[in-house]
Amino acid sequence: MSDASAARIASLRERLTPADLDGLLITDPHNRRYLSGFSGSAGMLLITGDRAALATDFRYWQQAASQTHGIEILEQEGKLSAWLPELLAGLGGKKIGYEAGHVSVALHKQLREAIASMPTGDRASLVQSEGLVEGLRAVKDEAEKQALEQAVRLGDEAFAAVSTLIEPGWTEKRVAWEIERYAREHGAEGLSFPTIVGGGAWGAMPHAYPRDEPLREGEPIVIDMGVIVAGYCSDMTRTIVLGRPDAQFGTVYEIVLLAQETAEATIEAGMTGEAAHMIAQAIIAEAGHGERFGHGLGHGVGLEVHERPRVSATSEDVIEEGMVITVEPGIYIPGWGGVRIEDQGVIEDGKLRVFTQAPKLRMVGV
Repeated sequence: MSDASAARIASLRERLTPADLDGLLITDPHNRRYLSGFSGSAGMLLITGDRAALATDFRYWQQAASQTHGIEILEQEGKLSAWLPELLAGLGGKKIGYEAGHVSVALHKQLREAIASMPTGDRASLVQSEGLVEGLRAVKDEAEKQALEQAVRLGDEAFAAVSTLIEPGWTEKRVAWEIERYAREHGAEGLSFPTIVGGGAWGAMPHAYPRDEPLREGEPIVIDMGVIVAGYCSDMTRTIVLGRPDAQFGTVYEIVLLAQETAEATIEAGMTGEAAHMIAQAIIAEAGHGERFGHGLGHGVGLEVHERPRVSATSEDVIEEGMVITVEPGIYIPGWGGVRIEDQGVIEDGKLRVFTQAPKLRMVGV
């Protein structure tokens, strides 16, 4: 297996004994890819103390063989009960964890029925498990950091290319499409999530979807976007205005910018997600908009656009060296609009090093 896969599987094995498990059955596609390198959409990966085996169907046999190294490939054929005994061979009486956050009720029933059909002495015991692989994924290795930084760079380029072209009359959908087109034409595998474009009062919804509504001069426009490079995601938000904004925009924007830049300068390893969130929350609240910042300050980013750690008012997650997180405070005023500014960066030497370089507005004399 590759050096990255070997190291990650070794780290997972170290977690099995403290979790009172003899192995883990991985069905989450992102966890499966992280550990094995296999990016197909279907398959089960089994990791025990001395075995790593991937079971997948005909559609992915060649892909699995080319993407994984040193991992046993089992060719799924027929019903689950036909091939699961081979995957779980030699594990009679052992405790095998399953990913409770990913396994559906229907799949759980099928797994139990398939195990029940095996001879009594060959049956493993399924045990609910959560967060074993996700905890490993929270801290990025050097290859992951490079991939994430590349994704951020392409996202920056896509925003820079499109934002300078936007004119009054463009629809929100057109902005979203132009961003996607640029990203894909310049190497993105896809988008991290459907691009958010919210003009005017529509931007007061943090997750506004783009409409056929034309953008108007002087109104705030929230653009939240991300791209995927080598499987890894970027996430960035900028708020722009076409023409001259009203006085309220300048005031709100500067509050959000101060909250973001203060948080970015202050967040450090060892801090909880709650403590990091409160840096920005305190500034926005002191300015009289505390109730208008209702979401978390940020989140981890990796193979998924939302990963550990959570950076929010209720998060007990500890921010660690090597974690890649976002910092995205916002203020949302119903009937007027919203302002959100978001960067992505890595905890390095105890502090946050920001990847995102897309320009931010500097409201002078508004």
